Amino acid sequence: MNVPEFFGSLVFNDAAMKERLPKGTYKALKKTIEEGKPLDINVANVVAHSMKEWALEHGATHYTHWFQPMTGITAEKHDSFITPTEGGGVIMEFSGKELIKGEPDASSFPSGGIRATFEARGYTAWDPTSYAFIKDGSLCIPTAFCSYTGEILDKKTPLLRSMEVIEVQALRVLRALGDETTERVMTTVGPEQEYFLVDKEIFKKRKDLIYCGRTLFGARPPKGQELDDHYFGTIKPRVSAYMKELDEALWKYGIYAKTKHNEVAPAQHELAPIFDSSNIATDHNQLTMATMKDIADKHGLVCLLHEKPFAGVNGSGKHNNWSMSTNTGKNLLDPTKNPRENIQFLVFLAAVIRAVDDHQDLLRIAVASAGNDHRLGANEAPPAILSMYLGDDLSEVLRSIMYHEEYTKKDAPIMETNAGVLPNFVKDTSDRNRTSPFAFTGNKFEFRMVGSAENIACTNTIINTIVADALCDFADELEKAENVPTAAEELVRKTLQQHRRIIFNGDNYSDEWVAEAQKRGLLNYRSLPEALPHYTDEKNIRLFGKHGIYTEVELRSRTEIILENYSKIINIEALTALDMAKKDIVPAVSSYIRDLAETASLVRSIDAEIVTLPEVELVKKLSNLLACFAKKIDILDQAVLGAKEVEGVAESATYYKEKVLAAMQELRAVADEMESNMSAKYWPYPSYGTMLFSV
Repeated sequence: MNVPEFFGSLVFNDAAMKERLPKGTYKALKKTIEEGKPLDINVANVVAHSMKEWALEHGATHYTHWFQPMTGITAEKHDSFITPTEGGGVIMEFSGKELIKGEPDASSFPSGGIRATFEARGYTAWDPTSYAFIKDGSLCIPTAFCSYTGEILDKKTPLLRSMEVIEVQALRVLRALGDETTERVMTTVGPEQEYFLVDKEIFKKRKDLIYCGRTLFGARPPKGQELDDHYFGTIKPRVSAYMKELDEALWKYGIYAKTKHNEVAPAQHELAPIFDSSNIATDHNQLTMATMKDIADKHGLVCLLHEKPFAGVNGSGKHNNWSMSTNTGKNLLDPTKNPRENIQFLVFLAAVIRAVDDHQDLLRIAVASAGNDHRLGANEAPPAILSMYLGDDLSEVLRSIMYHEEYTKKDAPIMETNAGVLPNFVKDTSDRNRTSPFAFTGNKFEFRMVGSAENIACTNTIINTIVADALCDFADELEKAENVPTAAEELVRKTLQQHRRIIFNGDNYSDEWVAEAQKRGLLNYRSLPEALPHYTDEKNIRLFGKHGIYTEVELRSRTEIILENYSKIINIEALTALDMAKKDIVPAVSSYIRDLAETASLVRSIDAEIVTLPEVELVKKLSNLLACFAKKIDILDQAVLGAKEVEGVAESATYYKEKVLAAMQELRAVADEMESNMSAKYWPYPSYGTMLFSV
């Protein structure tokens, strides 16, 4: 297999453009991509023609503007290249106008009240910084999406805005620090993607997985993840074949799929790509998730991206590795060998520390979803409390700055293996903290709170914006300083003193940390309904307005969309649970009780002297549980009906969390106990053991 030969073969990338476009057109397009210069329609026409010819050569018959509405997934409307000719024939055409602009129906996508149903017109606009690609016989053109009245209705546009804003502010800081050569600063992201694989035939027998993406009922199996034997374990042949085909498919899309392995929970796995710009990484992650599902189907599998598909084992996240790089190849978050003397690194590090502390609410909001609520906070790591891990060595550097203490540079420690056949090697200067939500890992920050099914655009829009805001204030201060090195060190010292509460290098899972975080005044929003209303706090409206990321109308619409979506998801789950309970579980348990009773009656008819029968005891136990289950069904029914009386999106979301979701959990507890006491052949659904260990 010659990977370099077919890598990016389905992408109209820089190499394809350089080969096919006239030199003048290529240079003009590069100027648009790299400098944001407006694209002339004549240039667009030439690009469109070359793109179409390339697509036809690769078997494409249609094109689509591929965009990311507020649904959280991608959207596409396909048009063929055909144009009628005289005599009933056709030719294949594609114009610059069709490349640049599309017109999907905006009223059918979530708008948070911006667009009424009868106000249907919306626009998609080509994003030339993200390469077009071919998928399923269509040329897919990455685009932004907005309403007829100009409000943004997608997740790409704010991300692009935030990338421009942080570049401007980072360049201001670099210039103030004496860097006159850097021309561009890019934020880069490497999203590690966790997922579960289950057998497709088993999946089809679970209504909850089909409708909700997670199990609403299911008793724990005898074995889960207790032995830690699945993590990095040998990959099973069926999964290995899936991963191999997935890698090949992603490489053809120009996606740098790098690492694959088994994760902690049984049936759980991970794929990690090499870093790319925030925009490209976001597009690639959306395409990766779609491809994961497509490839799974070919192997008789289903890929589950829900954050918590199975209770009792680890859920899935998406570790968002974020950094900043220059056009000269320099990582601005690289401490180098002597971080104490690297004032540029310290300034940018201080900006991130301030940003995370000042905007804990926004970072929590960035990862808030109905699915992620099941894994953040109460159930498993990372916790819902924002904090930053910097490691012992870097913390000592910062301490020396804060308190004017002497810092002695440490030599890199050596790991002595004490086995002649094994080599000694240089260790990293600090350990890794896998419990920290926002951890420094050498030359980047790993934001571990993002949910596995989420679009990372929102997360990176917020990280870019809050860091840009801190850099803006830093630039204001440094630009007027008479002695910049002294002012920069004092700026770092002041920032650390004001925001040191956000730094925590210990165990984020511990109860002690929850108490300590409260003492420090850190936020602890345990659920989406607690966090989301703060999106439109005055400070956040000012922040996004100041940097041109969202207008107040756009921000309020997003808040409404997310809150409504939360309520709708819980409502679908509740209706699914009721359907399963009434139509499947109650009849199954009743049938088992009836058969047990008949067996007991038969035994007594044979031997009337038997006093105690296990069947009778089990009938009593299951009958009591079934009666309790019936009451819980009624409670959930009433809770769902009561939701219709609640007014206001925030109030509705809170009601669904406190009433409906709570009633669902009580219903599940009884069902799971009944499953544990029943014959497997009577239970209407595949068990947890079957789902987790069958692949």
